Amino acid sequence: MYDFTFTITYEPGADEYVDLFIDRESLQSEATYSCLDPTELWKLESVTGDAADLDAVDELLLDESVDCESISARECRSNRTTSLLTHEQRRRVTYTYVSDVDYCESVPLIAAKYVDGGVLFEQTRSGDTVRWRVLVQDDSKIGLLYDTLAAKLGDGLSFSFEHLTEVDHWESELLSRPDVPAEQRETLLLAVERGYFETPRGVTLDELAAELGEPRSTVSYRLRRATAELAKRFADQQA
Repeated sequence: MYDFTFTITYEPGADEYVDLFIDRESLQSEATYSCLDPTELWKLESVTGDAADLDAVDELLLDESVDCESISARECRSNRTTSLLTHEQRRRVTYTYVSDVDYCESVPLIAAKYVDGGVLFEQTRSGDTVRWRVLVQDDSKIGLLYDTLAAKLGDGLSFSFEHLTEVDHWESELLSRPDVPAEQRETLLLAVERGYFETPRGVTLDELAAELGEPRSTVSYRLRRATAELAKRFADQQA
């Protein structure tokens, strides 16, 4: 297998979705794409950030008329369906299915024209940069893919090659990371945001419980479980 990695940098105003990440520094996105042929793809995307910044991105995340796939000046002609899987104070997870593609100059669909046997993509967004990792079985047509991607870029976008590496495994945090249950994660993130773990504490357990609308005992339990899980993961990483 081969890991083909590159970045696309966007100037302000070149893409309305990327503009949100440029304007709101807390926003980060991780997405996994799969594309078996040039007529359809699916995307699982996790967007994290401050609560106010996530509120600002909600409308675009769920607007099926907004083209977040094309890298050229031409919008995709396809059917797009988006579902919200997770809605938390500091995290959104969406699933998007793009089908019946008549025309779409997106990275996965362009790659599907050159690479046989299916391709897996990981995309990360931060500020003005979108980084792509592409996992392929055969690197024989990577040169053609590189040239085509660079040629298709619309105004305000620039392409930068990082590496092409042969690998025997490929890890994606979005797919493989064990997750703290949603209610524990929400409680923990709010506690961090409100200064619960600071010295002196910026908020009490009772105040957290009131904000979450949960009993004090429930909030305390969730915090204990979440911090215990994170401690175990840290210990495992050090082993």
